Amino acid sequence: MKTGLFIPCYVDAVFPEVGMATYKLLRHLDIDVTYPQRQTCCGQPMANAGFESQAIPLAEKFETLFAPYDYVVAPSVSCTAFVKLNYPRLLEGRHECLTSGRIMDVVEFLHDVVKVERRLGTFPHRVSLHNSCHGVRELHLSSPSEQHVDRFNKIADLLRLVDGIDLVEPERADECCGFGGMFSVEETAVSAQMGRDKVERHIQTGAEYVTGPDCSCLMHMAGVARKHKMPIQFKHVVEILAAGL
Repeated sequence: MKTGLFIPCYVDAVFPEVGMATYKLLRHLDIDVTYPQRQTCCGQPMANAGFESQAIPLAEKFETLFAPYDYVVAPSVSCTAFVKLNYPRLLEGRHECLTSGRIMDVVEFLHDVVKVERRLGTFPHRVSLHNSCHGVRELHLSSPSEQHVDRFNKIADLLRLVDGIDLVEPERADECCGFGGMFSVEETAVSAQMGRDKVERHIQTGAEYVTGPDCSCLMHMAGVARKHKMPIQFKHVVEILAAGL
């Protein structure tokens, strides 16, 4: 099982520790993982801003670079969802599209493919779980509250393998935090208020940390918390899964 590690551009530039923790965790679990050089942005920012034609060359490059791998794994639900759901349409009639069926968020990969059951890291803290919208409604990492389905949460399943963790969820657990790329730029006041509401709900759990599968949501909430001097910290889920390994 050859696995290609995709580290999205904002993770590489702003949160490199998340990329390193992902690689460390996969290697700890004996996954044959490679980080292909010369990888770039998947094209999501251009497409979301209405410039899909500028995303196509990036999609073609991504496809060529990652086509040799059985799985493509990324620590980002939004980028994973973009490749999975949009590449078949963007590349139709232009380039063979294989990666949309092979890419997985790291949580989905560890839970559904690797089926991790052994104990992982150590993190003796109370942690509030943030369920990012792309993860809930496009990658199905957890059950959406608006649907009458049996409750599940793949992120929580993995975090319960970490020694010492006290895992909690806020009220309205899958409500959006207000981040959304262009949305946070065009509707700044709404985005900021949604972020403040969400951080306050996480704080009400008594948690020391907020975790989730997407750095973009965590970055947005961390900015809100820092601006308003709100007492809580933020870590990507893979940083907690790999803590102490």
